[in-house]
Amino acid sequence: MPDVMPIRLVLASASPARRKTLQAAGIEPDVLVSGVDESVVVTERAEDLCLELAGLKAQAVLARLRPAADQRTLVLGCDSVLAFDGQILGKPADSADATARWERMRGRSGVLHSGHCLLDVEAGRRAEAVASTVVHFADIDDHEIATYVRSGEPLAVAGAFTIDGLGGPFVERIEGDPSTVIGLSLPLLRRLLAELDLRITDLWTKVAPGSQSIEPLG
Repeated sequence: MPDVMPIRLVLASASPARRKTLQAAGIEPDVLVSGVDESVVVTERAEDLCLELAGLKAQAVLARLRPAADQRTLVLGCDSVLAFDGQILGKPADSADATARWERMRGRSGVLHSGHCLLDVEAGRRAEAVASTVVHFADIDDHEIATYVRSGEPLAVAGAFTIDGLGGPFVERIEGDPSTVIGLSLPLLRRLLAELDLRITDLWTKVAPGSQSIEPLG
């Protein structure tokens, strides 16, 4: 008989963009912020940094969970950084930092790395990997930079830019999966789920018409 136990996905991230990415893909996650101090990890490789932080976030949330016996619980930790000019760029320290970054990045390109760590709580299993996407920035002018920084958006995101918000017009093109740049690669999540003997369709939910209730898809 097939396993019909409901699956709960806990997203270990405060990012509204990551949650919206999952929701748009038919997945309604619970959200529990990890509170991990990202400064504790020091490494010279952007891929290693984002993957280690993703794992720390997932483990921190796992330690606070009380899984129910009648459901299978997964925890997903994610972290993103931009590799640019040999530097690893997370969130800017302040407006001056965000401005300086954009003055360097405009008209050039960098690589956005997003680490993913997926924990299967009941089985005690783990699947993890990094998704990477090349981002080509528009050659924007000083006024556009100043106005964008004043919006506050660049201060809240790795690399000081988004593609799904105000920063979208300032990205000319990308080479790779767009959801990686948002911070959660859906194709990679599908592959990680497969490593845990799950399909991404197992996590699909639907909103009943005229209500906010969530039902598992059969």
